[in-house]
Amino acid sequence: MKKHWDNPLEHAMPEGTRVPALVTIGGVPVAPATVLAPMAGVTDTVFRRFIRNASVFASGGEDGHGHPDSVDAAITNQQSGCGLIMTEFTSADGLARMRESKRKRYLTFYDDEHPISAQLFGSNPATLAEAARIVEETGFDIVDLNLGCPAKRVVSCNGGSGLLRDLPLIGKIFEAVRAAVTIPFTVKFRLGWNDQHIICVPLAKLAEESGLNAVALHARTREQGYTGQARWDHIAAVKDAVKIPVIGNGDVRTPEDACALIAKTGCDAVMIGRAAPANPWIFRQIAQYTATGRYDLPTEMDRYRMIRTYFEMLLTDMNVEEPGAPASAAAGKMKQFASWFTHGVPGGAALRKSIYEAKTGAAILEAVERFFDGDTPMVPEIPMAEPVYSEVWD
Repeated sequence: MKKHWDNPLEHAMPEGTRVPALVTIGGVPVAPATVLAPMAGVTDTVFRRFIRNASVFASGGEDGHGHPDSVDAAITNQQSGCGLIMTEFTSADGLARMRESKRKRYLTFYDDEHPISAQLFGSNPATLAEAARIVEETGFDIVDLNLGCPAKRVVSCNGGSGLLRDLPLIGKIFEAVRAAVTIPFTVKFRLGWNDQHIICVPLAKLAEESGLNAVALHARTREQGYTGQARWDHIAAVKDAVKIPVIGNGDVRTPEDACALIAKTGCDAVMIGRAAPANPWIFRQIAQYTATGRYDLPTEMDRYRMIRTYFEMLLTDMNVEEPGAPASAAAGKMKQFASWFTHGVPGGAALRKSIYEAKTGAAILEAVERFFDGDTPMVPEIPMAEPVYSEVWD
């Protein structure tokens, strides 16, 4: 996924417009009306809980000696500013074929992640219906269908945005999945395959007619990928066409963008993707602006705590023995996120270099400490709830 935006538009804060405090999706309250977008390779259980707990390491939570004070074990959606979190997409074909013990690894989530939506991709109605039943039995609050992924390997299997070329098949999938589950069913899609094939309005109407509970529109075509500008006018057109909740997505980088999206489209909620790894405070900032009319920018201390906290959560959840652990999945994930997390950090290139050269998770943490002069106080531990399944993601 592209990490940067093409000539992003700057939006002023609209007068009197705020992100709604609540949207209800098929009986599931999403408060506030902000959604962490499903992102392959990003929104695993560690990152989702990291976003949910972002307020724990916000600036200002320190004692008189500059050390973090005690941490409240219960972080609410309103505190984190993120009303709904979504999983990475999961193959319906793979899920239906897996042994139950292996399924659990791919559907791991913690009690404090509710409400949570599981996103599926595939093209066979019966297989998607079976996968949706598994999602419901596992305890997810919502099941979502991916009609937006532009990746060639997904599209080549007629999954993701590949299905945008076949509305009749989409209709069959909607019907099969809706009949298979009682939990809310939603869909995330793009404008269409290309500019000559814009189908977002008829697709949204089909979703409503098929009994889906909400739609989320990424206002780009499959052909665009993540380039160019998101065309919010199409989100407004979808909102005018249906009565179920409409979630707007695309080019929301700041609280100003989120409010401008609401003002220009009338959508019911805002979904945030690429901005979340680059600025994990964005949900808190949106909530803060909604409550007070202003929001705080992250300090150097915030950035230190953010990097340190996420890396420590990875090491804990992936059960890596420290010190001296061999090259591991956790270390690889740390390196993957280094370019996101060091965005905007003065001298961040040097930190990225030291992270990339490190061989273990412990060495990566040492590099972070050295970069921040080694005098930065340790971050408090994030309270770990009992997982619904004890296994972690691969």
